[in-house]
Amino acid sequence: MYRCKGIVAGILSVFMAVVSVGDSFARSQGSLLEVCFGDVAEPEKAGVKPFDPAGCDVLIDEGDSPVVKKVAGMFAADVSRVTGVETGVVYAPGRNSKAVIIGTIGQSCYIDALVRKGVLDVSPITGEWERYRIINIENPLPGISDALVIAGSDRRGAAYGSFSVSESMGVSPWEWWADVPVKRRDNVRIYADYLSEAPSVKYRGIFINDEDWGLLPWAAGNYEKVLGDIGPRTYERVCELLLRLKGNMLAPAMHACTGAFYSHPESKAVVDSCGIIITTSHCEPMLFNNAAKSEWDTGRDGEWNYVTNKAVIYSKMDARVKESASYENIYTMAMRGVHDEGMRGDLSMERRIEVLGEVIKDQRGILEKRLGRSASEVPQIFVPYKETLDVYEAGLDIPDDITLVWPDDNYGYWKHLNDSVERSRRGGSGVYYHTSYLGTPHDYLWLCTTPPVLMYEELKKAYDYGADRYWLLNVGDIKPMEMAIQTFFEMAWDVEAFDIRSVNAHQPSMLAGIFGDELLPRFQRLLDEYYRLAWSRKPEYMGWEYEWDTPHLEQLGPTDFSFDNYNDARGRLDDYRNMSDEISMIMSELPDSLKAPLFEMIGYPVMAAYQMNRKFLMAQLNAEYRDKGDYARANWAGEQSRMAYDSINALNNRYNSLLGGKWSGMMSVPPGFVAKYQNMPDIVITDNVASVKADIEPESEQRSMEGCCVVDIASPVYKSERINVIDGLGFDWSVVQLGEDSPGADPSGAVAVYELPEISCDTIEVTVYALPLFPLNDGCDTRYGVSVDSEDMITVSYHPVEWSSEWKANVLRNSTVNKFRFKIDPRKKTHTLKLHAIDAGQMIQRVVVDWGGLRDSYVGPSVNL
Repeated sequence: MYRCKGIVAGILSVFMAVVSVGDSFARSQGSLLEVCFGDVAEPEKAGVKPFDPAGCDVLIDEGDSPVVKKVAGMFAADVSRVTGVETGVVYAPGRNSKAVIIGTIGQSCYIDALVRKGVLDVSPITGEWERYRIINIENPLPGISDALVIAGSDRRGAAYGSFSVSESMGVSPWEWWADVPVKRRDNVRIYADYLSEAPSVKYRGIFINDEDWGLLPWAAGNYEKVLGDIGPRTYERVCELLLRLKGNMLAPAMHACTGAFYSHPESKAVVDSCGIIITTSHCEPMLFNNAAKSEWDTGRDGEWNYVTNKAVIYSKMDARVKESASYENIYTMAMRGVHDEGMRGDLSMERRIEVLGEVIKDQRGILEKRLGRSASEVPQIFVPYKETLDVYEAGLDIPDDITLVWPDDNYGYWKHLNDSVERSRRGGSGVYYHTSYLGTPHDYLWLCTTPPVLMYEELKKAYDYGADRYWLLNVGDIKPMEMAIQTFFEMAWDVEAFDIRSVNAHQPSMLAGIFGDELLPRFQRLLDEYYRLAWSRKPEYMGWEYEWDTPHLEQLGPTDFSFDNYNDARGRLDDYRNMSDEISMIMSELPDSLKAPLFEMIGYPVMAAYQMNRKFLMAQLNAEYRDKGDYARANWAGEQSRMAYDSINALNNRYNSLLGGKWSGMMSVPPGFVAKYQNMPDIVITDNVASVKADIEPESEQRSMEGCCVVDIASPVYKSERINVIDGLGFDWSVVQLGEDSPGADPSGAVAVYELPEISCDTIEVTVYALPLFPLNDGCDTRYGVSVDSEDMITVSYHPVEWSSEWKANVLRNSTVNKFRFKIDPRKKTHTLKLHAIDAGQMIQRVVVDWGGLRDSYVGPSVNL
């Protein structure tokens, strides 16, 4: 028997003395976890009698893990809010005849007693990673007639099981971070006989990054005003969110403006008490943050250069591992420069390989010295980010037990995934993915506009290539990333629960679960439009400036959207306005308790995105009318631009004033360090000229389609079995995938066939817009083919050099552009265009055929014209 304290041990010893060794388990394991409300309650479901949590005790072993104690208190509060009856945590049975028993196998005397009695079967999860069993048991312990038992295979398993019940009762993981109210329910009944599966991904977490303009001002000036920094109070809230989302890992904020995580000793203790693992970003070796002056001061410590200053750098890493040795950590191996810079020193590639090899050897020596076990038993990661990928591909040897963590290109597309050799590594692999980024060609720190279908497509691809050990999501300030964060964690927990057909409905369903099922169709349309419009140009990119570039390119300029052709700008403004009006309408229909969470999660992003587009497009129209000498309409357009700028400021103030200022300091338009999109663009208002409203309503564009056509990419007249049409991506919100990308996939020979209209010339130009993918390893490429009628297929491979001007343009418009010329027979009434699969996974989002009539626009005419 697990050792219990005082009277508890006495009660259990008497109880266990009368338990027959031959007792069988009460019922077989199942997949039932259902909560019902209201006056009608079924006597049982699948042989399981209901448990009424109102007024129950939450019983735990006082000697169990600290996270179990913490979660038990949170769970009791959840039950109290749902039922309206006070619920408390107890360490001994007898006060109440019904209880929720929460505990860790092997650490809870109550859980272990139920196992020995034979009423709780935990054999499928014992010794497993983060699994749990939830079951209703009658008369489990003396003094308890009815219990809901939540048994975890480890400390986090117990937490996840508890919060699974909370969520089933209607407590959102976002009840604090997005102010989702808990609905009071009558006659709550819980039916449970549930056994969880192991998570798809072992380590699942977030990286709080670029916190300078959101999380830090909020924490320092509001939530942790006394500390004046991001500290233990904030991290405790972050960790609660992670547990409710079944996350287990945190990379803390690390910019120079923020106090280093380890500079506040309470922070690491709080994180550990929540059972959360500390990891760090790619530029923090061995948990050491060289961006923080308190950690690394060049004047005090010298240059961050392992060749010239090895002793000091080694001592810093050694001290950090010693300081944190008693906690659960994942160590970042190798090193880069200070913060997000490359390695210091003008070193040849051969010398870089040699130095990083020495760094890793020394780091593993530190781990063995300070942790007292083989380095091969310690969780470690190597992140080949930016220049370190070049060093890795040039031959840097990474010990086999270290986990390779593949980063995307910062814009949502993998640069490398496992080849056949890397898939066999003992340390496995993982990924580092961005839904927020600060860097060139432009940041996207403000709003979250990464489509869930893109996130799924890339993460599932990585998973299929073996990246199931470690998933880290760059979430910026957390807010307003709520929906993307939940999508990420649900995928990481059970990636097979999603597929390419259903994932686009995930976030609308999430919103409908909070705000009302009747709103599901409206949320689906709203989010489709929100992501579609940002796909071709994120709101942050509408100033058309580049960051960290030449002085000329760093200036705001006119967009490439056209007010004259294809409803390019007109349709965009109209769609954004309709979307903003729709979210305002939905908000007006909701009770007051739901207005704040709706505004935080989707209202602010939609309204602010509209105003940012309006600001720049109207400034552009102001200039265009001035050039035409129409100063009255130019004045109107300039005034509209100024109103949009003011509207963004008003939206920020509204956000920061919510709920008595709870989020004061959180929301702004982050300027990054060199961005200018947050500013008011140049406009000219002509004095003494009365404004006249310009007609910018979308027009019928059939006349403009003469001499060109757009292929309906979603409607081929024929497609091979390996060709997939995927909704939720692309300029027209559908793409054709030329064979699914998975290890060993060979789609060669697969084809999608489209019919073209009669064409009155003998030469056409075909422009193909594809997603800007990379070859994933040495055995991959990005080839596809195009043919028209009986003409020979033309093959293209499209992977411009990263950081080149072509690559920058590609990531800003989410497309790479290839042009093909074909001879045709103008006597034919119809023609056939074929897209040929060569390398698996290539995605085509738009095909435009021009025979002399194509006009200027940003990304060509839409299929909907």
